[in-house]
Amino acid sequence: MHLSIRVVLASTAGALLLASQAASAGGQTAQEQRAQKTAEIPNCSRSLGSLAVIEPQTNWWSPYQLSSPTSLIKVFVSKSHCFTLVDRGTGMAAMQAERDLAGSGELRGGSNLGKGQIKAADYVMIPDLVSQNADAGGNALGGLLGGLIGNRSVGALVGGLNIKKKTADVVLTVTDVRSSEQVAMTEGHATKTDLGWGAGGGVFSSGFGGAGATGYSNTEIGQVVTLAYLQAYTDLVAQLGGLPSSASAANVQQAVSMNRPGRLLKQSNGQGGAVRDLDPGMMLYPTGAKDGLMWEVEDELGNKGWVNSTLFDLAR
Repeated sequence: MHLSIRVVLASTAGALLLASQAASAGGQTAQEQRAQKTAEIPNCSRSLGSLAVIEPQTNWWSPYQLSSPTSLIKVFVSKSHCFTLVDRGTGMAAMQAERDLAGSGELRGGSNLGKGQIKAADYVMIPDLVSQNADAGGNALGGLLGGLIGNRSVGALVGGLNIKKKTADVVLTVTDVRSSEQVAMTEGHATKTDLGWGAGGGVFSSGFGGAGATGYSNTEIGQVVTLAYLQAYTDLVAQLGGLPSSASAANVQQAVSMNRPGRLLKQSNGQGGAVRDLDPGMMLYPTGAKDGLMWEVEDELGNKGWVNSTLFDLAR
């Protein structure tokens, strides 16, 4: 081979090597890009409803110097604008104490504090840890959820929280408070290597400590748990994108209870006679159709007709 050809080939190889090194230094691999995307808090154009975040039954976080995962999830919810948060924890207890003062007459007149003001939660969310190992003081939850969640093997799910390997497997469940239907269940998985890809740089600057989510941004295991929950939350938002704009309107009407004797009429104007007599305490189920004070209802035997709404109260 001529010398000139060798020089050209060597120069070309060197240029390709330098270009490859520059791409590795200045760009991101596909794995890095996926990790970075996973670490971004999703953002919604509209609220999917009001949400209460409830603590799981087992306190698994205290031995790792972490706060309750509910604080972490509330940060995600607040920054994503995907739900309207309602407090059912410490804030609720403080609010109730203030209402007790109002009830005892201790507050100033015109405070406008009383019944009928608390916003209902459309959904409740429980952040939990799928755990079955010695490091986490595990339980049998992993085996139970393995068949429910899919998409990932049971072996991955039962990993739970492993301090030595810095891995976390978590689960988020969302339940409709009116129907009790479990509308979503998602799981998230993260490892120490995810931190190495630079994932979460923006997430961990979200002020977790100020929001009460202490330990999640300044410890390795806390950061791993954060990324696992964020993955689960991102998947959950994607699942719930088709929720109705009004959870209250989308659910069946609340049952009513007769407070006085009455009759179930065939038509709202009283024509056609009565279907049956109605006794106090009888439960009725509105269909949603109304004609002035007259509501269309069904009884527990499936009889349908109209009844005057002044004769019943909402069942509690």
